[in-house]
Amino acid sequence: MVSNEQEHAAGITAAKAALADKRCIVLPTDTVYGIGADAFSAQGVAMLLAAKGRGRTMPPPVLIAQTATMDGLARDIPDAARKLAEAFWPGGLTLILQAQPSLTWDLGETRGTVALRVPNDDTALELLRETGPLAVSSANRTGQPAALDADSAMEQLGESVDVYLDGGSRGENAQEVLPSTIIDCTGEHLKVVRSGAISIEELRVVVPEVLDLGQDAPGQDA
Repeated sequence: MVSNEQEHAAGITAAKAALADKRCIVLPTDTVYGIGADAFSAQGVAMLLAAKGRGRTMPPPVLIAQTATMDGLARDIPDAARKLAEAFWPGGLTLILQAQPSLTWDLGETRGTVALRVPNDDTALELLRETGPLAVSSANRTGQPAALDADSAMEQLGESVDVYLDGGSRGENAQEVLPSTIIDCTGEHLKVVRSGAISIEELRVVVPEVLDLGQDAPGQDA
C-alpha cells in the first residue's frame, strides 16, 4: 500500500510499471477511487472488467489529463460539449462522445463511443500526464458500494490489482460523495444519463438546452 508523501514518487513509478505491463492499479479521483488500466491495452481493460465482475457490455470511461486530449480520442464534438468541458474540467463531469474510428483500443461494446473525463485530483492528473489515457471504473466489485479509500478498494479487489495509490479518504467531514455526472453528447441534444457531482442547474448555466432524463445509469464509475 502506498500511503505517505515520501513514497509518493515510488508509488507513481510502480503504477506506471504495472500499467505498462498491462496490469491494473487503483488510484484516487475527485469522486470515488477508481480501478485503472491502459486504455490502449485490451488485456489490461479485460483484467479491469474481470476484477469488477463486469462484462463487455459495460465499458469503462477513459480519464485524460487535459481537455486538449479530447480531440485525439473523439470526433464530431458538439460546441455545447466543448463549453461544458471548458467549464467543468477538471471535475466531476463525464462526456459520452463519438470515438475516433482510427483508435486501436478495445474498451468493450462501446458502439463507437467513448466516455471522457478530466479528474480534479493531483495524483490522478500526475499519473495521467505520465501514462496517457487510462480506462478507469469505480474501484469495487459490481453491485457493491464504490470504494471511498484505498483500504476499501483492496478489500474488494485484492490481488487482482497490482498497485494501490492512497490519496486519503473521499467524503471526509460527512460530505456525500457523488459520482461524476454523465452526459450523452452523441445525439441531436445533449442529455444527462446519470445525475451526479454537477447538477442540472449548473449545467444549464453553461448550456441551457441540456436535457435531464432523470434516470441513473448502472454502476458508479469514477
